[in-house]
Amino acid sequence: PLAFGANNSGKGVGGSTLHYTAYTPRAQPDDLRMRTEFGVAADWPVDFHRDIEPYYNEIEQFLGVSGPANYPWGPARSQAYPLPPLPLNGAAQLMERGCTHLGIRTSPAANAALSARYYQPGIGWREACTNRGFCQAGCSTGAKASMDVTYLALARQHGAEIRPDSFATTFDRDTQGRITAVVYVQNGQTHRQRCNAVFLCAGAIETPRLLLINGLANSSGQVGRNLMAHTGLQIWGEFEEDVRPYKGIPGGLISEAMHRPFTGGSADFAGGYLLQSIGVMPVTYVGQMARGVGLWGQALHNAMSRYNHVAGINILGEGLPYDHNYLELSDEKDARGLPKPRTHFTNGENEQKMNAHADQVMRSIWAAAGAKNVWAFPRSAHIIGTCRMGHSPDEAVVDPYGKSYDVPNLYISDNSTFPSALSVNPALTIMALSLRTADHFLMNN
Repeated sequence: PLAFGANNSGKGVGGSTLHYTAYTPRAQPDDLRMRTEFGVAADWPVDFHRDIEPYYNEIEQFLGVSGPANYPWGPARSQAYPLPPLPLNGAAQLMERGCTHLGIRTSPAANAALSARYYQPGIGWREACTNRGFCQAGCSTGAKASMDVTYLALARQHGAEIRPDSFATTFDRDTQGRITAVVYVQNGQTHRQRCNAVFLCAGAIETPRLLLINGLANSSGQVGRNLMAHTGLQIWGEFEEDVRPYKGIPGGLISEAMHRPFTGGSADFAGGYLLQSIGVMPVTYVGQMARGVGLWGQALHNAMSRYNHVAGINILGEGLPYDHNYLELSDEKDARGLPKPRTHFTNGENEQKMNAHADQVMRSIWAAAGAKNVWAFPRSAHIIGTCRMGHSPDEAVVDPYGKSYDVPNLYISDNSTFPSALSVNPALTIMALSLRTADHFLMNN
C-alpha cells in the first residue's frame, strides 16, 4: 500500500517542495512514449523538445540548479546547469566506488540547491547550501529551491496574495458551467473568492477528491483513475568508513544506466529506473529499521549505534497505470464534513519485476563497495496520475495544456495530469508543465 503523511503531503506554503530533497533530473524523450515503446500505459500528448525542454532550461536557470557540466544520459543539453554540482557526501562516494567496480556509469546529480551564492531575478541573492542534510525538514537558509523562496516569493513581488490555512470546498458556477467563485474555509470561516479562471494544483489526491466531491470535470470517467506511484526500493548497508549519513545533500549521485535495461537483455519489464545515493536523518532511519527489519528495544538501540556507518541506495522506477489502482470518495467524513479520499493501490507484475531486478543491482553495488549487514526497505514514492491529460475528452480529464474538457475556465497543473509516471522524480516536470499552461493561458485570455 501507499504511505501517506509526511512523505506524500503537500500542506504548507510551498507545498511538497518544503520536504522534497531537491532532486531534479529531467525526463528523457522516451519516457513520454510508453505506449509506443512498450505497448503499456499511455503516450504523453506533448513533445519533449518543443513543449518541455525549453521550460526545463528556464526553470533550472531561475531556481539555480546545481549539476554536472557533462551529464551522460538523455539528449544533449542546449543550456548548461547554472551552478556546478554539490559535493558528494559519504553515501554518494560509496555508491560511486561500488559502481566503478561493476562498470556502472554514475554522475553527480542535478539538485535544486545552490552550490554557490546565486542571484535570482526578481528576488535577490540566495545563500549557498551548507550541506547540513536537513532538506526533508525544510531548508533554513533558503539554499533549497522550495516554492516559498522561489516562485511564491516572485509572485508576491508582482502583487500576488497568499492565503495560508485555507481549504477549498466547492465552487459557484454560472449557467454556462464556468466557475465564478471558489468557496473555501479559513480559520473556521467560509469565504468566497470571485474569479475569472481557476488553477487547481492540489496534487494527485486532493485534486481528484475536490472534483469528485463537486461532480466536476468527469465526463470521461477518468477523475481518480490511473493512480500511480514510483517504485522506490531502498537497500541499506553498514561500512567500516565513518559515513555520517546526515551530511550533505541526500541525493548526491545518480545513475541512469538502468533507464532502459531491457536493451542489454537483462530485464523483463517495461520502462526503467534511476539509481540514487541516499543520506538519511537519524529519526527517519530508526523508523525504517523498526518497520523494515522488525527491530525494537535493545536490538534497535544496538543497530542505531552504528548509524554513522550506514549508507543507502534507492531506485526511482516507472510505475504503470492499472484499472485496479484508483481513488474514490469514502463514506467516512473529515473534520469539515467532507468525504475522505480512499485509495486502492497494489504494485503490478511489472513493478514487482523491476524491484527484483533493482534489488540484485543495488546489492551488487553495495557488495562491491564493502557493505555488510545489508537489508532492504520496500517503498513507493510520489503519488501520480488521477486526472490524466490527453487529446480526447473521451479518455482524458484535461487537454495537453491542462485545461479541463468539461469546465471552460478550469485548469489543472500538478502531477495528477501525468499520463505515465516517468522514470525520474516529478518535480521538475510539474514545474515545466505549469509554466507551459501559464503561457498558453496568457496567450489566449
